[in-house]
Amino acid sequence: VQLVESGGGLVQPGGSLRLACAVSESIDKSVSMGWYRQEQREFVAAITTSTNHTAYAGSVEGRFTIARDRNKNTQYLQMNSLKPDDTAIYSCFYPNMDNIYWGQGPQVTLSS
Repeated sequence: VQLVESGGGLVQPGGSLRLACAVSESIDKSVSMGWYRQEQREFVAAITTSTNHTAYAGSVEGRFTIARDRNKNTQYLQMNSLKPDDTAIYSCFYPNMDNIYWGQGPQVTLSS
């Protein structure tokens, strides 16, 4: 299984970015997948595939939105009102019956 991420970059405070994470297999079971940011050692957001229930870290609640496209086996993280503290490598994760897979993570950098 491979996770292919895209969408990182340099953005000014207050700006927005959207990250994407495409999973190379069909997601046909109920799992919780999401995003983790390394610098803060923090799970940012997660979504449960069977219910689309979402959960967020308190630090991003109201600013970030996780969603997924069932047909594309892709999850997204829409990040709005970005702050300097959001600077990090954002790795997506996806579990199946065999393992938990991680993306390498796009870098998100907030310019000063």
